[in-house]
Amino acid sequence: MSLDKATVAKIAHLARIKLPEEDQAAMADELSKILSFVEQLAEVDTTDVEPMTSVAAQKLRWRPDQVDDGGIPEKVLANAPEAVSGFFAVPKVVE
Repeated sequence: MSLDKATVAKIAHLARIKLPEEDQAAMADELSKILSFVEQLAEVDTTDVEPMTSVAAQKLRWRPDQVDDGGIPEKVLANAPEAVSGFFAVPKVVE
């Protein structure tokens, strides 16, 4: 695919990139080369290739989904400016 200066100017405008007119021809050439390479990738046969999310095969470790207090509520509340009945006390923000 070949891009002309007008198309490059429009792409630069849409991307909010200031591209001087003297650089548009060079940018058109570079973008055309990139698009040609992408077109070559489309020709590769990938029918028997499974989609990948990572190059390393990994399985996530499962853990029980349990709610707990972490076992150290006293240490957590020690950082609070004010605590009431085991909870953080904060100033009222809604009148």
